[in-house]
Amino acid sequence: MDSCKQKIIVTYPVTKKVDSVDIYFGNKISDPYRWLENDNSAETAEWVKAENAVTKEYLSKIPFRDKIRKELTKMWNYERYSVPFKEGPYYFYFKNDGLQNQSVMYVRKGLDGEPKVLLDPNKLSEDGTVALAGSSVSHDGKYLAYSLARSGSDWNEIHTMEIESGKKCIDSLSWVKFSGISWQGDGFYYSRYDAPKKGDELSKKNENHKVYFHKAGTTQGQDLLVYENKKFPLRNYGAAVTDDGRFLLLYESESTSGTALYYRDLTKKNMPFKPLVEGFENEYGVVDNLGDKLLVTTNYKSPKKKLILMDPEKPDPDNWVTIIPERENVLESVTLAGGVIVTEYMQNAASVAFVYDLKGKFLYNMNLPGIGTLTGFSGKKEENVAFYVYTSFTFPPTVYKYDISKNTSEVYTRPNIDFNPDDFEVKQVFYSSKDQTTIPMFLIYKKGLKLDGKNPTLLYGYGGFNINITPNFNISRLLFLVNGGIYAVANIRGGGEYGEDWHKAGTKERKQNVFDDFIAAAEYLIGEKYTSPQELAILGGSNGGLLVAACMIQRPDLFKVVIPQVGVLDMLRYHKFTIGWAWAVDYGTSDTKDGFDYLIKYSPLHNISDTVKYPAVLAFTGDHDDRVVPAHTFKFIATLQEKNKGDNPILARIETKAGHGAGKPITKVIEESTDLWSFIFYNLGMKFRE
Repeated sequence: MDSCKQKIIVTYPVTKKVDSVDIYFGNKISDPYRWLENDNSAETAEWVKAENAVTKEYLSKIPFRDKIRKELTKMWNYERYSVPFKEGPYYFYFKNDGLQNQSVMYVRKGLDGEPKVLLDPNKLSEDGTVALAGSSVSHDGKYLAYSLARSGSDWNEIHTMEIESGKKCIDSLSWVKFSGISWQGDGFYYSRYDAPKKGDELSKKNENHKVYFHKAGTTQGQDLLVYENKKFPLRNYGAAVTDDGRFLLLYESESTSGTALYYRDLTKKNMPFKPLVEGFENEYGVVDNLGDKLLVTTNYKSPKKKLILMDPEKPDPDNWVTIIPERENVLESVTLAGGVIVTEYMQNAASVAFVYDLKGKFLYNMNLPGIGTLTGFSGKKEENVAFYVYTSFTFPPTVYKYDISKNTSEVYTRPNIDFNPDDFEVKQVFYSSKDQTTIPMFLIYKKGLKLDGKNPTLLYGYGGFNINITPNFNISRLLFLVNGGIYAVANIRGGGEYGEDWHKAGTKERKQNVFDDFIAAAEYLIGEKYTSPQELAILGGSNGGLLVAACMIQRPDLFKVVIPQVGVLDMLRYHKFTIGWAWAVDYGTSDTKDGFDYLIKYSPLHNISDTVKYPAVLAFTGDHDDRVVPAHTFKFIATLQEKNKGDNPILARIETKAGHGAGKPITKVIEESTDLWSFIFYNLGMKFRE
């Protein structure tokens, strides 16, 4: 620790205020920085420029920042591979040589064929800001359809190419968002919106999602409209075809959880969509079909999910056949491969896997390398070879080749990283929240740690949308760990680690449970003498940005550094922009009195005090973030700079040509990580050791 660091003086830009007031059920709520919501105005652009200048000046004065950048660049320079997947005679995979901005897609004929580059996104832009957002290969291996995202926006363009020749087709599909690509023959189903008005692309509410069928080698104007629902403009739709091409499935949603499901039997000409399940109370996911039946995962009357066989002609729950009943742990994924059912479950926020026959008879456990996360299981129904990735906090993502009949795994590709996992300890602890609910938390640190209450600690959480936070590997995090830091991950309510009940316990009027869980995690770390408030930083992104900002507002005494990344910070207006309306199942909205009453109590923007000394804050956002619009961060930082009574820095780092995080080029990732760790190290009083 270094308590003798020189304080950097910060002078903030003066942010103008306007007389903007909204009335919610008789309550007048001022919004003096409303003008910052206009992402097209010259005034907003000037404000962003001024804030970035202040932030850049502050960060440039951190004495070891250049050394951190150099070290991170060195650490990131290692080969990374994805799971191979097969279509037709080909295997496909992604590889990054180390410092390539975007991973490159390769193809090989058979597992032993010579690999060749199929698609290199690095050639699509000089700065790496055009990213591959998704890809799908036709079942015969003839065509590749791929979607591109520019500057981090959720808007995608879909293109196609012939795989054998590598020739790009004329296809160019625009205004695609929240869409899969599902092939049927020589065409595919996808979802898109109508073109927005110029200037509204990054902020206007997304409405009237539609499903189209596109035939490879044709123009978008020739696409066939498959489904639209003019009665409900605030619903999203996605189409998927079973592997054998028999059933077309239509998923309907109005928020981030809960699906209705419809189908067409494509062997029956001109058959309309028929409902399988309606309403949005439960989740349904079709794994595939077994003949004329559908294999479906659902949390209907089973909050930790089960696997059922559904007859489309008799879809009522009374007619379902349970293949794998609900278990003690949460069912995460199901794959048909090698004539069996491969399942992955969540056990205390880590993966376990089991194999069953097609009638649900248990066959054997998959033996995983340890307590970690299994992802990307890829195999074919009729083939014995499959692949998956295994990773943990100290285990880099490693691709395994799996022999299904023998139940044996062997390393297929492993990253070559210069660090020894045996130098670190990973453990899981359990602590009590405010209402005595037991919450799990992972702790990672160098062996030999002294519990003297003086260790720099970074606490991470998310707590929303039924999303699991499981053991994962982050190369830049090693920088913090080797310099004596503790990394803590709290698996708080609102996530999906223990099923739908755990998720719902952190939604709407119960959202305060999420903040209580996270605050209790900090209190546990302090009480058990891992750290102290002066050595504790908190980090979260998106819904996690809301988490850390709300916890800072409620308990500013508990933290030294707060990092909200692309956070949802204005809870009264979040649903008025882009896809924000779809988060209402988790948050509720200020359009109802009940919603307003609980949102106003924790909305970070609306609870900033003018009598409090707040922790050091570095808020991240991107000018092309059309998921959580940057106005959240703009208004929050402007208000915090205005009202903060302390002298800790309150800064915004606003990335250009960047969005919510997906597809960010390695150059920008390293720059962002450099600033993140420099800020944390400096404000926690840490010394950087090369």
